[in-house]
This record gives sequence, C-alpha cells and structure tokens, in this order.
Amino acid sequence: MQLEPSTLETINQWLNGNYDQETKNEIQQLVDGDAYTELTDAFYRDLEFGTGGLRGIMGAGSNRINKYTIGTATQGLSNYLLKKYPGKVIKVAIAHDSRNNSDYFAKITADVFSANGIKVYFFKELRPTPELSFAIRHLGCRSGVMLTASHNPKEYNGYKAYGWDGGQFTAPDDAEVMNEVAKIRSIDEVKFDRVEKNIQLIGEDIDQLYLDSITALSVSPEAIARQKDLKIVYSPIHGTGITLVPKALSQFGFTNLTLVEQQSTPDGNFPTVVYPNPEEKEAMTLSLQKANEIDADLVMATDPDADRVGIAVKNNDGQFVLLNGNQTGSLLINYLLTAWEEKGKLNGNQYIVKTIVTTNLIEAIAKAKNVTCYNTLTGFKWIGKLITEMQGKKTFIVGGEESYGYSVGELVRDKDAIISCAFIAEMTAYYKDKGTSLYNALLDMFVDYGLYKEELVSLTRKGKTGAEEIKAMMEKFRNNPPAALGGSKVITLKDYELGIETDLNTGTTTPLTLPKSDVLQFITADGSIVSARPSGTEPKIKFYCSVNAPLSDRNKFEEVNKQLGDKIQSVMTDLQA
Repeated sequence: MQLEPSTLETINQWLNGNYDQETKNEIQQLVDGDAYTELTDAFYRDLEFGTGGLRGIMGAGSNRINKYTIGTATQGLSNYLLKKYPGKVIKVAIAHDSRNNSDYFAKITADVFSANGIKVYFFKELRPTPELSFAIRHLGCRSGVMLTASHNPKEYNGYKAYGWDGGQFTAPDDAEVMNEVAKIRSIDEVKFDRVEKNIQLIGEDIDQLYLDSITALSVSPEAIARQKDLKIVYSPIHGTGITLVPKALSQFGFTNLTLVEQQSTPDGNFPTVVYPNPEEKEAMTLSLQKANEIDADLVMATDPDADRVGIAVKNNDGQFVLLNGNQTGSLLINYLLTAWEEKGKLNGNQYIVKTIVTTNLIEAIAKAKNVTCYNTLTGFKWIGKLITEMQGKKTFIVGGEESYGYSVGELVRDKDAIISCAFIAEMTAYYKDKGTSLYNALLDMFVDYGLYKEELVSLTRKGKTGAEEIKAMMEKFRNNPPAALGGSKVITLKDYELGIETDLNTGTTTPLTLPKSDVLQFITADGSIVSARPSGTEPKIKFYCSVNAPLSDRNKFEEVNKQLGDKIQSVMTDLQA
C-alpha cells in the first residue's frame, strides 16, 4: 500500500495519539485490509469550511465527521471567540437535526464550549436550522452551531457555524476561525470536559417567540381567513420540520393540514427516500401520492434541517407538477411584492436579494415593482450578510436562491423553510381567494415578465482524485471559454475568482464588486447564462444554465417551454464538448 507521506503521518498520529480504542480499531482494520482509497480519502486532508461549513462522511479520520473533528472545530471556534471578545461574557446556541449521531455531536460541541468557559444555550431536542439563527439573535449570542448535513445522504453529517448576527461566517471571520482550527496540532489541546453550570437547556420558549414573530409578518391574513380550509399536504422527510411547520401553518390560520405519516417521524436513516432532498423528485413521491388521494391544493416538503422546501401544485389538467427552486422563489417574490404594493407598503425603500446563479426573472419582477434587487455570491450566508449590512437602511422583504432556499423578513440570517412554508401557503390562499391558482399565477408571471427556464447539471467526483478533476475542469473553462453556446456567441465572461468581467468581443475588462469565489459565468448574445462552480458542500461541480423567451399567452406555455428545454440541451452539449 503506497500512501502519501503526509497521509501516513496523519494515520499514525491517530493510531498513536489520545484517541479512543474504538476509533483506533476502525483505522487499524482499514490498514490491515490494505484499504488504500478509504484511508486516503479519510486522512489526506483536514475537513474545511465551505459555503455550508463543515460537512463530510461520518467515520474515523481527519477528513471525516467524528468526535475529534467536531471537537477540534469547536475548540478552534472557542479560541476565536475568546480572542475576539476578551473579558466579555460569551454566549452560544446549539441545535441539531434528526441525522444519526447529530445529538451526540451536539453534546460534544456543548462539552467543548462549556469547558472553555463559554455559556451554552442548548436546544434539548432536535430543531430546524433557521430557529437556531433566530435564537442566536434573540439571546444575544456571539456564535452558534447547527449539527446537520442538510439534504446530504444518511452517511453524512456536518457542522454549521454562525456568527453574532445569526448568519454563517463570512470573510474575514471565516478565515480567522479556520486559522484557529488549523493551529490545533494535537487532540490534547481540545477541552472535552463538560462544565454543567455553563449549559442551559432551551426549547418551547424559543419556539413560541419564533412562531409569533413569523405570524406578525403575514401580509394577507384576510385571504387566509376566507381560505383557511385550503388543503395542504406536508412532509418533513424524517426531519426537523415536523417540530414547527404544522404549528406555523396553524398559527397563520390554516385548518386543513395532512401530514405524510410515513415520513413524519424523525429518522436519520431516512428509510423512505434515497436522498432526503426536496429537490429530488423521488423524495416527493409519497407526498404526491397523498395529494392525489385528497385532491390537495398545495404540496410541501422540507429537508432534514428544514431550511429548504420543495412544492408541487395542480396544473390546469388536474395533475400535480413539481416546481423548481427558481419557479417557487420567483412566485414567492412576485406575490410578496404584489401584496405589499396592494397594501400601499412599497415606497422605494425596500429590497430583495438573490444569488448570481438564481434566475434573472426575479430581477425583472423587482424592476417592474421599483424595488431594488441585489445579487450575492452563491450560498445563503451571503444573503444573510447583506441583510445585516442593510439593517436600518432599507427594509428587506424576501430573498431566495435556486437551491430551494428562501426567507421572508429580517428574523433570521439563513434560508428558512418554516417561514417559507407559511408564506407559500399564504400565497396559495391569496391566489385561490382571487379565483385563480398558484399554477396560473406562475403562467401569468411568465406572460408578464418572460418565460425563464433553468436547469442544474451536477457532475460528482469523489475523493482526492475527484477534487483534482474538478479543479482541472474549472481551469480549462477559465483559460479556454467556449466560443458559442446553444448557437449563440459567448460575449461576456465573468470570473469571480479573478474578480474580472471580460467583454470577449473587445477584450475590455471591468472589475466585479463581489468577493472572490471560484465561479465562472458565460453570457451569450441572446441572454442565455451558464454558471460553473465547484460545490462547497458536496464532491460536485455544478453547471447552472438559464435561457429565456417571451410568452405571449398562457396557452403557448408548453410550446415555448419545450423550445427552451431543447435550447438548454444544446447549450449543455456545447459546454461539455
């Protein structure tokens, strides 16, 4: 077995260091079995923070999620906090989702914080990610941690670290935390001895404050009152959404909620799905079955930590269709801006936010409503950062990203499926109260602003070799951008890593204002956009393709939609040539 010297050194540190015997046995078994690939992937590096924090497969190793990598991350975060707030009382909040070992990893996190003299507010039972963000702000914490791997498969777990504003760390704090983690060279530097007096349990008290705050944001309570028996099907996909989504819908005034019972019990094995991800059609199968049984008006499902939501609505043939993240986000933003406009609440001092890979339909809607639309880098932490920076200057209405994450109002600094479910239901009631449907509202939106169609293509490349392959692909696109995509000339290249926008016709360059990130965007003469980026949370490279065309009336939707689908296929064929 030929291992890199640095990898072998790390393996020996774990075999000979102050690690428990069970961990050592697991490693020794791989060594004895000459499991080169497994050992390399488990030890070739330390886990790093990406757009979603710390995330990986559970198991022994420096590149795995386990007691020691969680403990090291928490010790590094503790060291950062103690340096940043010297002589001050430091408070943090901790929550976890339904994944296997999430409760155990949450306890380890609390142990290390408490051993460092930090006050811990600990959710005594599983809770959604957005509620943690709310709790950090409400309790005046300096930081917080959510133990979750979001929508990843069951083998994964993760660690989302948050700052004082309830948002995930961004520059320069993210680098400062990583530097503190990297300074820890031995597990002996991690303080695992729990100090009970520094830990306070929280739960229902925060739940009610959070729910009351969400309810206060409602824009169309009169429509809900008239449509309170709206038939809603909801699935938490074995996750934390079960704790608060039904309560939020009830508090908004909805009385006719049907749960998908097979998926309503929290279970880290996710027994009814391959991936616990509402972006996946397969994960929505049971929800759609139940919706057909009861002839529902709306179907919603959330991921394990309840920060993403997928929905389905009935088309004009009575069939349920799944909406993608761009469609749902556009509908939600169009509804809220319209409802605010009808109530006379828009005065030019409001704004919305989307990410650079999210549909430009949202920009078109905002422009028509005279509302500022900001673009951020991919990852909701950038939306949260902007909300914090703009607080007191302008009023944030709603933000969203194509990956099924949205938030309404300024209560949290992360995507929030609890708030989103409540407002998607309100939106459905609003349109039903006007004698139409959410599906027709979608078509009308396309007629008003143009039919935008997007598709995400992800290529998975696992392990060390996969990471190298993804890096090489990005370099190829960076150095040799395609000349044309889908029959249209590529006229603009935006390189967010270099911070440069290039006019490919003239060679003229202009600086980009967003922080540096490994993202490339190709813009064609006909307005098509392709964005390429490595995932920050999964071993994937992602290609986001967006095309658009006018839609003269509802009846031509299928025809134009098919034309745009064919165009996307042509674009992606050219890209992978």
